[in-house]
Amino acid sequence: MSAPAGVMLPNVGQARRLVVKIGSTLVVDAEAACPRADWLDGVAADIAALRARGVEVIVVSSGAIALARHTLGLVRPVLRLEEKQAAAAVGQIRLAHAWSMALSAHGLVAAQLLLTPGDTEDRRRYLNARATLSTLLGLGCIPVINENDTIATAEIRFGDNDRLAARVAEMIQADQLVLLSDIDGLYTADPRRQPDARHIPVVRALTPEIEAMGGAPPPGYSSGGMRTKLLAAGIATRAGCAMAIGLGAIDHPLQALSDGARCTWFLPLPEGRSARKRWIAGSLQPAGSLVIDGGAADALARGSSLLPAGVSSVDGTFERGDLVLILSRTQQLLGRGLTAYGSADAARIIGHRSDAIEALLGWRGRDEMIHRDDLVLDASPTGPSGRS
Repeated sequence: MSAPAGVMLPNVGQARRLVVKIGSTLVVDAEAACPRADWLDGVAADIAALRARGVEVIVVSSGAIALARHTLGLVRPVLRLEEKQAAAAVGQIRLAHAWSMALSAHGLVAAQLLLTPGDTEDRRRYLNARATLSTLLGLGCIPVINENDTIATAEIRFGDNDRLAARVAEMIQADQLVLLSDIDGLYTADPRRQPDARHIPVVRALTPEIEAMGGAPPPGYSSGGMRTKLLAAGIATRAGCAMAIGLGAIDHPLQALSDGARCTWFLPLPEGRSARKRWIAGSLQPAGSLVIDGGAADALARGSSLLPAGVSSVDGTFERGDLVLILSRTQQLLGRGLTAYGSADAARIIGHRSDAIEALLGWRGRDEMIHRDDLVLDASPTGPSGRS
């Protein structure tokens, strides 16, 4: 795939952490109403090759409702909400089994997670989901995520798994998101209706002109379409994650992208990595504070996380995931962040090394009181330690 002069495009094979979204029409054989086992095996082989290169991979897979429609006799195009919920409950078992079988054939362990919008928007649930995903990746598993459609109380659309995948990419700070589709990228118009439509290899910014290229969702089981993919691109690129729309209806689609198959790359915004930190810095009400010593302040200035050993005292009542201020012993504001421990547990582990946490609490949480990804330092001219 050619790129405009001077533009270095991402490559799937060089990702650090990759989220892959796969739609129902790719996963499910609509006529046989069963998983496309051979195609899934090829994707699993691609994932195994990426894992061998050190790439952490998360799959966001649709298909649960589509897999159960015929089994339950729900074959009409539009289903009631309770029928979708029932189909999701039946189909999710089949979907998880299909992925488990495909991945295990290549020596990989699948893990199932069902998420709702609240899991990505509520801070505590967000941190819980992120911690689970990080742990699974650290253990070498392949998380397979779908929306928890069985308990939806509104129409089942995240809107769709395109945006769910983008939220997951944002949550786990992926550097690349791939949306496998029935089309090899973004065109100036629908190429199925306008043969002269021009393929767009790279999008630097989601301008109104680009956004206008999205259309209505396609017919059939899919709930996506180019419109939702462009919405997903907005979420991902603002979080500093590059996103690709690539052709999925081929064998080994991820390998094809690694080899340079034609697709559309949406480039991350230069300030994307700081967007969440700006949110932490200015949008939340602090629930308490942590007073730290000079050594911890210097460590923060060097880009380290805040460890329990560097915390001198805890003030206020707060829960895990709440925003707290970070203060020096002279009460100078050094920064703020999202704490990994509630105030009661924090008070028990401050001043201690991280390897003592389990003995003190009876369970092992994170090594950090506040991870550097959840921390924003105060922009003081004298620096975080208060020394010029």
